[in-house]
Amino acid sequence: MAVRAFITGLAGTTLTSGERAFLHEREPWGFILFSRNVDTPAQLSRLITSIRDAVGRDAPVLVDQEGGRVQRLAPPHWPPYPPGAAYGRLYDADAAQGMRAAYLGARLIAADLAAVGIDVDCLPVADVPASGADPIIGDRAYGENAQKVAELGRAVADGLLAGGVLPVLKHIPGHGRASADSHRALPVVETDHATLSKTDFAAFQALRDLPLGMTAHVVYTAIDPIAPATTSVTLIRDVIRGGLGFDGLLMSDDISMGALSGSIEARARAAIAAGCDVVLHCSGELGEMQAVASAMPVLTGKAVARADAALGRRGQVVKDDVAALRAEWTALINAGAAARRAIS
Repeated sequence: MAVRAFITGLAGTTLTSGERAFLHEREPWGFILFSRNVDTPAQLSRLITSIRDAVGRDAPVLVDQEGGRVQRLAPPHWPPYPPGAAYGRLYDADAAQGMRAAYLGARLIAADLAAVGIDVDCLPVADVPASGADPIIGDRAYGENAQKVAELGRAVADGLLAGGVLPVLKHIPGHGRASADSHRALPVVETDHATLSKTDFAAFQALRDLPLGMTAHVVYTAIDPIAPATTSVTLIRDVIRGGLGFDGLLMSDDISMGALSGSIEARARAAIAAGCDVVLHCSGELGEMQAVASAMPVLTGKAVARADAALGRRGQVVKDDVAALRAEWTALINAGAAARRAIS
């Protein structure tokens, strides 16, 4: 089956006839869903079934379900979850309880996602925010030092995997120091390589064994003065694969974002040429989808091996009493909130 090296978004809550024909003909490796695709659990399950029917295989379906500002499946049909910083605050009071709460929160998110057929979550966020950086990461991060971020990121990844959902490590090798929101503009980081390795990159190295990763649309001038990580041979070869030792399936961040320039086809080709295994395209605009597909090769070689290794870890669910886990998680979150109120 000639699966192509891209992940695509979709326009709405049902497949259009044009999308169905496109998916059948172009065979994207996977799919990513956004709030525009989500109404009710029954609707979402039907949409995911129709997507997989269109390509004739159990294709991976991704979503950004972090909690806080980034939660595509939201109330009233799904429970709210806090941002990553909430687990960081619990960790500061009691590291073991913070990691347990992070694990439980991710395990519960995985149960929510698996119930509708979603099997990949773009989480954990291993970015380490720096003072003065753009707030696009902000409270999405678990903390402001690499060890804490790595420990909480590991707990979150373990929780997702225990629920049968694959984690995506993002944004490699680090978006926390970026002075711009890469959705709108290209961030340029001028910090020296040694400092980056000790701070921004270190949490990613600690989590290098995770099955999937997503690049950062960020220029690090000390390593490549021109290209962001997504389209930099040097960053992917020498830092992400070499220095950090990440050998999972590497996807670009969304190539529709304002950080990148050139045609959508040129962006897609540049990401693959730099060493991304697959390209992520999120807009759901059919013309763009067709342009990306026309530029994408068939998934081959090491990319296939990495994809197969990742997908082989889907669905390995630990048999838990999810209701009991939710009660434990709620108690930890409430206790943390009560402690902060008492201090204030």
